Amino acid sequence: MLIGIVGKPNAGKSTFLNAATMAGAKVADYPFTTIDPNLGKGHVQRPCACQQLKVSDNPKNSICEGGVRFAPVDLLDVAGLVPGAHEGKGMGNKFLNDLSRADVLLHVVDFSGSTNDRGEVEKPGTYDPVDDIKFLEDEIAYWLKGIIERSDWEKFARAAQMNKTPVMAAMVERLSGIGVTDAHVQQSLKTANLLDKRVHEWDDGMLLSFARELQRVSKPIIIMANKMDKDEGRKNYARISELPGYKGRVFPCSALAEYHLRVLAKNGTIDYTPGAASFKILKPDKLSEKDQAALGRIKAEIMDAYGSTGVQAGLDKAIFDVLEYIYVYPVADQNKFCDKDGRILPDVFLVKKGSRLIDVAGKIHTDLAEGFVHGVNARDKRRLGEDYEVQPDDVVRIVSAK
Repeated sequence: MLIGIVGKPNAGKSTFLNAATMAGAKVADYPFTTIDPNLGKGHVQRPCACQQLKVSDNPKNSICEGGVRFAPVDLLDVAGLVPGAHEGKGMGNKFLNDLSRADVLLHVVDFSGSTNDRGEVEKPGTYDPVDDIKFLEDEIAYWLKGIIERSDWEKFARAAQMNKTPVMAAMVERLSGIGVTDAHVQQSLKTANLLDKRVHEWDDGMLLSFARELQRVSKPIIIMANKMDKDEGRKNYARISELPGYKGRVFPCSALAEYHLRVLAKNGTIDYTPGAASFKILKPDKLSEKDQAALGRIKAEIMDAYGSTGVQAGLDKAIFDVLEYIYVYPVADQNKFCDKDGRILPDVFLVKKGSRLIDVAGKIHTDLAEGFVHGVNARDKRRLGEDYEVQPDDVVRIVSAK
């Protein structure tokens, strides 16, 4: 899966990527710093199975720190979006083409109101972040509408009518190139009340209605209220997070604070785990008075107030809550919870909730799935069939003829 980091220019997207991955993406106070998409590797986290099994693990494809397992995920910071992007304004066409690869979007919004709709620097509090939230949803909806219509829409609609093609099949074929699934189309058609309408009967309003629903299910958006390190950011968050339609959808964030903490943790000055509610200073002599003051503000104004800097929380929300992925740990020995080399709980795989054991086998290696014999639940030693629906934090052995 791929998490897209989106937003208008200068909202803090590249800082967010740097904070989440330490990727070193270019950052500056002017629009369109990002032209080519920046790809990075971040991590999501949840308690590791080693805690429940009371074993010391030896991770290979992931990281375990303090009983927390960090699994890698791909992040993409794409070119900034401005109003009219679907018409080619700004870096719009490039942004939207890059966007088609993402499964979920983290919309990084400048909640301090210090950048206008074109991403140009303004006095903090000048611009209303609500306008950013609305315009991005509109742009993606119009982009999807444009993909559905294309230049040959009438020809496509006539062909679907002549061949009596069901509307769902017609739309799936139309949208298959941007990661849209049968389930996405069916849910969107149902919500937009278009299941019983033939494609040639659709008017412009129906197209837009379908596109809006399709955005919600195929490119779901999480709103990251960035720049909470500024007074105006905190004030706007307090106001907007309580507005009708936004309650529960907006998550406080300071990408700059997270990046600062990770840099200090990397050089050993502080002890900090991404997503934690606090940190510990290990080398106070390495901190200037300015650094100490900055850490004090981060702790008091961000971590104590909101529970964390919000960067890790956004990644976890995207993968576990929105996309509904779970952890599964494959092992070769169900008694020792290890692989053939004796590494305990060596790997963790992110799989979609509701996946079958045969699906997990295929994700590990196609040979495992092709030669699948049975599985074993390492916790209670139950024998499992290929249709067994894996559960969160399952530890399983897959027996294969290959």
